[in-house]
Amino acid sequence: MTPTAASGLEPLKIYINGEWVDSEAQEFENVTDSATGEVIARTPLGGRGDVDRAVAAAKAAFPAWRDTPVQKRCDVMFNLRQLLVEKQEEIAAGLSREHGKTYPDAMGEVRRGIDQVEWACGMLDHMKGEAIMDVSASIDCKSVRFPLGVVAGITPFNFPIMVPMWMFPIAITAGNTFVLKPSEKDPLTMILVTELIEKAGMPKGVFNLVTGAKDCVNGILEHPDIKAVSFVGSTPVARHVYSHGSTHGKRVQALAGAKNHGVIMPDCDLDKTVHALTAAAYGSAGERCMAISAVVAVGDVADPLVEALAKEAENLRVGPGCKKESEMGPLITAEHRNRVASYLDKGVEEGAKLVVDGRKRQPVGEGTENGHFLCPSLFDHVKPNMSIYKEEIFGPVLVVLRVKDLDEALELVNNHEFGNGTAIFTNSGGAARRYMNECTVGMVGINVPIPVPMANFSFSGWKNSFFGDLHGHGQDGLRFWTENKVVTERWFSTDPNETGIRKWSV
Repeated sequence: MTPTAASGLEPLKIYINGEWVDSEAQEFENVTDSATGEVIARTPLGGRGDVDRAVAAAKAAFPAWRDTPVQKRCDVMFNLRQLLVEKQEEIAAGLSREHGKTYPDAMGEVRRGIDQVEWACGMLDHMKGEAIMDVSASIDCKSVRFPLGVVAGITPFNFPIMVPMWMFPIAITAGNTFVLKPSEKDPLTMILVTELIEKAGMPKGVFNLVTGAKDCVNGILEHPDIKAVSFVGSTPVARHVYSHGSTHGKRVQALAGAKNHGVIMPDCDLDKTVHALTAAAYGSAGERCMAISAVVAVGDVADPLVEALAKEAENLRVGPGCKKESEMGPLITAEHRNRVASYLDKGVEEGAKLVVDGRKRQPVGEGTENGHFLCPSLFDHVKPNMSIYKEEIFGPVLVVLRVKDLDEALELVNNHEFGNGTAIFTNSGGAARRYMNECTVGMVGINVPIPVPMANFSFSGWKNSFFGDLHGHGQDGLRFWTENKVVTERWFSTDPNETGIRKWSV
């Protein structure tokens, strides 16, 4: 979109070769305060020219950075970690403003991002290879991990700091140079982090930031000097990124959409389950790929569960994310808010029961009339053929399906095209173990609503929630950003009396 005439704001800069420079963009995206609708920045929608400049800088910086000792690369990450800790409150406040999530949600995101930097600080240990002496007579064999070169990340609006930090700390500390394209909807948080990266002592060209939309993405996917691309976003775009990037010879991981199920057994602790589901469904206004968006009520738990969920949804305090009393903030843009709201009409047309209609309630707080708010909504008696169940809504809309037993619940979950995350709520170890074993989903919570793994484990979506072979962060992330080299070696002695075969004596 082009900027409104009323914005009166200079376009944001991009970061190339250690300098803040103008983009070549002719079009711009308005960044708004999601709670008020006020335009607070203009993102340049750059294209291939910006990408070319960033890649050239990264390519030039790669040889020296690759040859920098691992410990010195880790030193930069230690510095960045300290700066992030010192600035975390400022970062969280800015994130809350441009994205809309509540301040506690924003602070949680910042902390999870710092976790990833901390993991990368241990690269001296993570990069260790394997070695065997004397695999054959006087022959040794070892494996060593090498960086790929110039790599890139394309990240979404819903986690503007955490998702980039799944990528660049590991990639850079492993010896690569990096080009980041954050979401054009909320780039301000990563611009602030980029300033901290510079202060941390990152050499010029090692980290670069460009902004844009489709042309910028395709410029990254087609650039011959970019060796690997990591992406997080919707399934249609992820499928394009994976196929298009792979066609152009790149290693690609593309984390995609989700429809995460919460299976509720009759023996669960109902109060704790309802509290957990409410936070998982409506936290961050449902704009999370790990949100619980479909509840599967097993047996006679359905009626009391729906009644309790409705009460929680109606009482959830909705307002500006910066307000302490707010438990849910606005959505990212007015266009996205309207898209999510359209599913409420679809669900009714398809025959589901709209128990709570978020359109009938207004957020709390002054100046929110033009904000991108939609209060929590709840559907009951949803069927598997309905679009509100099949599709990722990505907003504060929770749907409830009723099944008779765990067999039927598993069939429902396993038949869905997405397999990102799921949770089961039960006091039965047998039911939990069976569900964990048999569900075709990559991340499973047992009485844990959002089972996002910690930094040393990989984010592991299945089915149409992920395209690629190696998942994000942890050891999988390290393997994605590096290439394994196996060396087999034998050394001959300069002593003519030595054969090169070791002679062992007791």
